[in-house]
Amino acid sequence: MLRATKIVATLGPASSDEQVLERLLKAGMNVVRVNFSHGNADEHIATVRRVREIAARLGLDVGVLADLQGPKIRIGKFADGKIMLVPGDRFTFDIGCELGDQTRVGLDYRELVNDVRAGDTLLLNDGRMTMQVEKVGKTTIDCVVVVGGVLSNRKGINRQGGGLSAPALTSKDMEDIRAAVAMEADFLAVSFPKNASDMYMARELMRAAGGRMMMIAKIERYEAIGNLEEILKASDGIMVARGDLAVEVGDAAVPALQKRMIRMARELNKVTITATQMMESMIEEPVPTRAEVSDVANAVLDGTDAVMLSAETAAGKYPVETVEAMARICAEADRSQQGVLDAAFLNRTFTRVDQTIAMSALFVAQHMQIRAIVALTQSGSTALWMSRIDSGVPIYALTPEDGTRRRLCVYRETHPILFEYQSHEREALLLEAEQKLLDRGVVEKGDLVIITIGEPIGKSGGTNSLKIVRIGEHA
Repeated sequence: MLRATKIVATLGPASSDEQVLERLLKAGMNVVRVNFSHGNADEHIATVRRVREIAARLGLDVGVLADLQGPKIRIGKFADGKIMLVPGDRFTFDIGCELGDQTRVGLDYRELVNDVRAGDTLLLNDGRMTMQVEKVGKTTIDCVVVVGGVLSNRKGINRQGGGLSAPALTSKDMEDIRAAVAMEADFLAVSFPKNASDMYMARELMRAAGGRMMMIAKIERYEAIGNLEEILKASDGIMVARGDLAVEVGDAAVPALQKRMIRMARELNKVTITATQMMESMIEEPVPTRAEVSDVANAVLDGTDAVMLSAETAAGKYPVETVEAMARICAEADRSQQGVLDAAFLNRTFTRVDQTIAMSALFVAQHMQIRAIVALTQSGSTALWMSRIDSGVPIYALTPEDGTRRRLCVYRETHPILFEYQSHEREALLLEAEQKLLDRGVVEKGDLVIITIGEPIGKSGGTNSLKIVRIGEHA
């Protein structure tokens, strides 16, 4: 429980078996990702039900992230499945082409002819191939190949520098939002949002379907960078989706953007998930590369709440070993960090009582030998505020709410514990909390802990007091 950084793992053919799911949970998987780009709603709902049943049997909480597909910005199909292009070749994207050949291919994204002009650079297959636009017609885009390679069916296509007009939410996404609500997902990831309006629309659709998910904006468009603050304010968190983002802004720009996005999210009390190719080699190999170890560790040192695995656990040969390796890397990077309250924290003004209590707990933890911070919480807000600053002290969030515990699974340094109130008297409740911590083995008699609580007991957003307790002194 002492690993601060959380792990999100994508489910797929390699991780659908019950035994594998159980091993993934034991290895340290905190949140499962359901990718709506693959499979169907009924399959996803059944898989999520299976995961939660296994987690309940193990006495663990697990969050569920439903990831929308977003617009399919892809080329069509080839008669022979694929072609080989070399620099200097002429090639045409043709809306009217049903099956492509050596000279042309169709477009799933038919609006591309309206989004590009002569001189633009098009990137295909995650940036592995490059073409320059020479001429744009009503239904065709004529290009010359700059960087060649194998081009096969349905590969992605992007305009360097962004500017594609495709909407963030498609009709399929709207159906999938209803499926995410039906499975009671805890987080909804919106693909390719350009601005706050995209996130507001997704939230309204989610609420209209009866959902209460946290909204995660996947930052993967060039336009999203300029609108980052407004997107964050319209969301509950962001995913640093480095694959498509690198294609649009250039791979060299991504590391600095990652740090900027994580820092801004923490300042605005939002969560962050860092994703894409973190342990890519482990799709085929049983150990990560040294570069991958450094990549994961640096995301932890940047302050991300969670790191995410995609194909590594969905389709890779070593899903469990990948989670185990990632957990080791995160734990080691967590230990290397020193919890220090910076000057910005000390100079902040708080407008809410519960937020003030949360920040006070962090301040006290820095100046006393505190073993743990314990938040008795309904909504999880107090724990979220505490987790935005690295204090180096674990936060145990005690709550009776199932949905709150699952959302807490993605918060950095925060560990949810089921706590069903036996009493609504303050002192009796504090003693119950102490006993729960002792029973779980997370504290020992004599440890000094901070407990935050609200009165009236059980009211959401009502945290209004802090107590420093030596465990067992009332026993």
